[in-house]
Amino acid sequence: MSNFIIDCINGDALLSEVDDYIDSWHDSDSNMPLHEFLGMTKAEYALYVEDEKYLATIITARREKRDIKQIIKSQVAMAARSDNQAKSERLQRWLRNEGLWE
Repeated sequence: MSNFIIDCINGDALLSEVDDYIDSWHDSDSNMPLHEFLGMTKAEYALYVEDEKYLATIITARREKRDIKQIIKSQVAMAARSDNQAKSERLQRWLRNEGLWE
């Protein structure tokens, strides 16, 4: 079954179309949770809800068959070196919630 994540990986959907998929879920009679309908794990969906900008990271991790946590850890390291303290703190909070940050 196709979903948002698969469609993005296959080039059949753009990141900006996520709201269309969410609207489709609302309009459907699906008993499937939204995160499953979109093709995300609960952790991926929680990250997406934390900040929609992580959607690209989720797609990248899936496309490259890489652990999203490793990608995010590298982003935390980069954010820590940047002037974006708020982004670094959001990433650290998510990693703590996932049990990956002490």
